[in-house]
Amino acid sequence: MSPRDSSANSTRTDPRWTLVACILASSLSFVEGSVLGVALPAIRESYGAAAEDVQWVVNSYLLPLSALLLLGGALGDHFGRRRLLVVGTSIFALTSLVCALAPSLPILLAARAAQGVGAALLLPNSLALLNAAFQGEKRGRAVGIWAASGAAMAAVAPLIGGWLVGTVGWPAIFYINVPVGLIGLWLAFFLLQLEKRPLMPKNAPHLEEVLEHGRD
Repeated sequence: MSPRDSSANSTRTDPRWTLVACILASSLSFVEGSVLGVALPAIRESYGAAAEDVQWVVNSYLLPLSALLLLGGALGDHFGRRRLLVVGTSIFALTSLVCALAPSLPILLAARAAQGVGAALLLPNSLALLNAAFQGEKRGRAVGIWAASGAAMAAVAPLIGGWLVGTVGWPAIFYINVPVGLIGLWLAFFLLQLEKRPLMPKNAPHLEEVLEHGRD
């Protein structure tokens, strides 16, 4: 094996790259869940919609996310976590572009629902990939970094979102998801270690537990 091949293989199997890829992918969902509130007045004005109609921009995302979260994890166990992370991130990035370009509120709502599906696939599988990539104390540290990064991004997102809405326009909060998603996909395709075991370790933390601790 050439030094170049050895270096590439070492990079591919370094679990720290798994952590970076999972943080980038899951940040799409964490950020989108908190940033949209500052953009709702601008979206309402843009489409000339009623307040109750615009509220569905939030609900149409949260409903499929909540309903399909457990199914997304089960699909990852069956078909492969890396594959489902790639699929979920791809859906989220693509539908973010559709949201930004949506010519009408119904199209925006449909794209937001598809975003919720993508988030339901990427969130549980990003955590499952971390559980498989790290062992022992390193696993707990990695999950803690993953959860803390998501919480920090969700806290900062309204500030950045407010600035984007005021200076660029509300579509910018969706456009920004596209490059983040593409970087996450690149890492997932080329740098994540391939999965060797189909099931999550028995002592691994579950997504619901991590999110519950994040609320405390």
